[in-house]
Amino acid sequence: MKRSFLFRAIALAVLVGGLGALDARAGLVTLPTTLDQLLIPGNFTVTGREPDTYSNFSYSTTPNGSPPTAANIGVSAFTVGPDDGISFKGAFQAGAGSVVDYQIDYVVTAPKGFLINDAYLSATFNIPPGSTGTVSIGESLFNNANGALVTTLQIDQNTITDSKNFAGVNSILVQKDILINGGSLGAGVSFINQGFSSTGVPEPASWALLGIGMTGFLAFRRFFKKTSVA
Repeated sequence: MKRSFLFRAIALAVLVGGLGALDARAGLVTLPTTLDQLLIPGNFTVTGREPDTYSNFSYSTTPNGSPPTAANIGVSAFTVGPDDGISFKGAFQAGAGSVVDYQIDYVVTAPKGFLINDAYLSATFNIPPGSTGTVSIGESLFNNANGALVTTLQIDQNTITDSKNFAGVNSILVQKDILINGGSLGAGVSFINQGFSSTGVPEPASWALLGIGMTGFLAFRRFFKKTSVA
């Protein structure tokens, strides 16, 4: 009975140690509150239950300098279902008879040992009743390692959410294009939400650690069998 209990204890310790090595994740870091803080070279944030790193932010407008400025775009953590990410809040808008194009780019990197395999995009649109204005948000996701296109997302005032599954990649370059046509009464968008989910990929070192542990467990078992026979 005692030997059986010892075997179980050793097996449990090996399993917990191995799984711990396979599922080690970074802690959470508080988000800056505005986009201009993320435009500083080298600045980044980590968010979510499976914390991804958001870095290399850029922001531009056409016509150049159209409001809101980066300092007037709020950023916060965003979660929907299994997806965690970032939310942009600002008065992205075009007045009646005008067209404004906004672009926000950034890189999303999964924790070590994880691959991003799902993306989600949604927004809150502000179009006055009777306006002929339109808003569309198109997004291209590229593999940051080789520049290959991973997938695209597209939403507008009629289709306010989009999500795609794809083969997992560790790091993604996001190019988000917000095109607003003010039409007769103006149009805009106030919230843009971006989420990602990822899955763990065991590393060779982690599997090796688990194998070493199991080998040790089997060696203990053979040893106890020999002493029992003796």
